[in-house]
Amino acid sequence: MLASEDTVVPALGPCTIPSPLRLGRQPEAGFPPFVPETARVRYRVDCDPTCGTEPDVFFEKAGPRERLFFDPRRTRAAIVTCGGLCPGLNNVIRSIFLELHYNYGVPEVLGLRYGYAGLNPAVAEPPLRLTPELVDTIHEEGGTILGTSRGPQPVEVMVDFLVERGIDLLFCVGGDGTLRGARSIAEEVLRRGLKIAVVGVPKTIDNDVMYVQRTFGMQTAVDKAREVLDAAHNEAKSAYNGVGLVKVMGRDAGFIAAMATLASQEVNFTLIPEVPLVLDGPRGFLETLRRRLMARHHAVVVVAEGVGRELMAGEPTETDASGNPKPPDIGPFLRHRIIQHMRRNGIPVDVKYFDPSYLIRSVPANSDDAIFCDALARHAVHAGMAGKTNVVVGIWNGVFTLVPIPLAVSGKKQVDPAGPLWKSVLAATGQPPVWS
Repeated sequence: MLASEDTVVPALGPCTIPSPLRLGRQPEAGFPPFVPETARVRYRVDCDPTCGTEPDVFFEKAGPRERLFFDPRRTRAAIVTCGGLCPGLNNVIRSIFLELHYNYGVPEVLGLRYGYAGLNPAVAEPPLRLTPELVDTIHEEGGTILGTSRGPQPVEVMVDFLVERGIDLLFCVGGDGTLRGARSIAEEVLRRGLKIAVVGVPKTIDNDVMYVQRTFGMQTAVDKAREVLDAAHNEAKSAYNGVGLVKVMGRDAGFIAAMATLASQEVNFTLIPEVPLVLDGPRGFLETLRRRLMARHHAVVVVAEGVGRELMAGEPTETDASGNPKPPDIGPFLRHRIIQHMRRNGIPVDVKYFDPSYLIRSVPANSDDAIFCDALARHAVHAGMAGKTNVVVGIWNGVFTLVPIPLAVSGKKQVDPAGPLWKSVLAATGQPPVWS
């Protein structure tokens, strides 16, 4: 159970420097107000009459502070992007820089190249010095101008790099693995008694970071996945017994598959890692699909990449540079099993297979994600300038929050098979709640 002590955000020390931001203490002053240090956001906003017996848990509210830990005129910052690509990376880089440069007056912001490798001089490319001209139009492009990579670097070497470069603020943009790396850096900084703030910005189209309701890039990924699902529907319904099979990303969580299903409303079967897949038997997926084809002569299936590991236990397994296991490729496996099952039952079938995985993560952010990226980036800067460290910026119940990184990486957020999102998917597809 989440406890109050779990949400305490570490700080480097007292804030004594007046903020250069022109903000009012009250909304009536004509400017947005500073956020008091004591401002909090409830973890639970709804309860039943018995919840009064449970202690309240709060997240620290994100936002600009009236007094800062760092003197902006004497501060140097750096940004690093890690892990897989995600729509909005360049937006976050741009907005972090613009907030530091124009609003706080920080004289130098470095862009570290190719993930955490950029903090290891033995393998690093030289950092980029970010300028208004350099970041001017990067938000119009997918990918990241800084480059990215997976895999850890020696934490002692990375902290030495920060010290030698005189970096006071490190912004780590990435998902679960990136945040674990950020936590290691922050803990090593603390062990040495250094005054370097480490702030995370949560990036993953899988949306699987704990205690963060939404990560940037997910909405754009859902938009692109919907386009593919609609194309798969057109292919399927134009063929006799046509099946449009679409694989999307989602190693441990099925948020993209579930949300794209609801956006499209043309999907008949949504397969996610949180609901075990049973292929065979009278109530298994293959027989249910056969009955659908006999009745309607077409079907659309979306499957998350992490589905069916237990079905492919004999397949060779690999790990990526971060040590994460790469799931066997469910797409071709499922296509083969669908064709095989239908042939055994004497049913002609026309399966069109789509794998848009890299397409949906490498495009520019849509308007919704672009606005969200800008807000996350600016809140990350406010947190860093106030000396908050080992923290990731999030959103909870519609309010931007500060979440300790150890809490954010304490598990993986997943679709709840008993929750409203999955119940909506079941209603949209008409599929059974479980396979048996």
